[in-house]
Amino acid sequence: MQQLKPLTLRRNFSWTFTGNLVYAASQWGMLVVLAKLGSPEMVGQFTLGLAVTAPVMMFTNLQLRSIQVTDAKGEYVFADYLGLRLIGTGLALLIIAGITMKAGYRWETSLVIFAIGLAKAFESISDIFYGLIQQHERMDKIAIALMIKGPLSLLLLGLGVSVTGSVVGGAIGLAIAWGLILCFWDLRNGRLILNNSSNGREESDLLVADAEPGNSQNSLYPRWHQKTLSKLVLLALPLGFVMMLISLNTNIPRYFIERYLGERELGIFAAISYLMVVGSMVVSALAESASPRLAKYYAEGNSTAFGTLMLKLVGVGLMLGVGGVVVSVVAGKPILTLLYKPEYADRADLFAWLMVGAGIGYVSSFLGYGMTAARYFRVQMPLFVLVTGSCAIACFWLIPTQGVQGAAIALIIGAIVQAVFSFAVIAYAIYKIQKHEKTKSPPYVS
Repeated sequence: MQQLKPLTLRRNFSWTFTGNLVYAASQWGMLVVLAKLGSPEMVGQFTLGLAVTAPVMMFTNLQLRSIQVTDAKGEYVFADYLGLRLIGTGLALLIIAGITMKAGYRWETSLVIFAIGLAKAFESISDIFYGLIQQHERMDKIAIALMIKGPLSLLLLGLGVSVTGSVVGGAIGLAIAWGLILCFWDLRNGRLILNNSSNGREESDLLVADAEPGNSQNSLYPRWHQKTLSKLVLLALPLGFVMMLISLNTNIPRYFIERYLGERELGIFAAISYLMVVGSMVVSALAESASPRLAKYYAEGNSTAFGTLMLKLVGVGLMLGVGGVVVSVVAGKPILTLLYKPEYADRADLFAWLMVGAGIGYVSSFLGYGMTAARYFRVQMPLFVLVTGSCAIACFWLIPTQGVQGAAIALIIGAIVQAVFSFAVIAYAIYKIQKHEKTKSPPYVS
């Protein structure tokens, strides 16, 4: 049996960054394909599909992967997480179908939304397997999945658009790609990790596992134990609301743009704003690699290690933000001309505003990962209610008068609110560690 040892933080970051780089480039390539083969309206349709499905999926996912990864005490097993994720994914598809039928969109737009929802359902199930792999600090397995998934998604989406001349064909191609990755890669790696984990267990534990095949960590099958799932739902529900609010905070400007300015302006805004992902993939790679270690430091009550690592992460976020703003100001117009079309380059000022918001968002994201690693779950719900409310109010006042630039300013306002209050929570978490270091009791707060 192949033995899988945890990788170092440096190697995990390298793998995760590479995987996210390939995947993000492929996702950006999808927008380029739609912009080059079609029009801003087609980009707008695709973006609207993502904007409608994302908050629903984010809520029903309950951010189980983060809870799974930071479950340093092993309170739940993989079968529990998988069982709850399957229930949530089925519920999400029903909600998305209901929205699609009731919202009054054009039939083509409705088909795009439903196809993207199906793709995200496959992605949601894969995410639980990634949580298992991340928990064992083998980010190389996830990175390889992303490096296959990204180009395959781009290929099938491009073929779908070329053959059908419609975004619908592209969205169906995307769903097929993500389904294939789940079936032929993610399930295989999940089984490998679970089998490897069982090798290190005591013989007596394995006998219990054989007697009760849904109750052990080496079970690849879902478990639906009502009492256990009820406890897990209560633990995860605040984070489900938080992730929905985070998604809404990102997508609320898109709803307002589509409502007041139309699908064309939405397409232009979405294409330019996607360049924020260049920094986000660095943030995601580093934060995902560091999360298990942050959780371990916090569980052990090591305030120095936890605070030092958080400081380094925030410093990276600041550097990325400053670099992005400089690039957008100095070379924004030629970059947009090269990547898209001249009509996008005419909005170089929007690019600069969006990068300001992105920089603040990078810092906020690192702080958010820190809160989750410390298992400060419930406090995140009122925090993001405030963040989302601030963004929505700003959109309501600014977009009708200032257009897409108003949407960028609204994102900046939301990011500032998030950064300030997230910093306060992290400061309190470190204070709690220092307090409990004296008593040697665990500082968990959920």
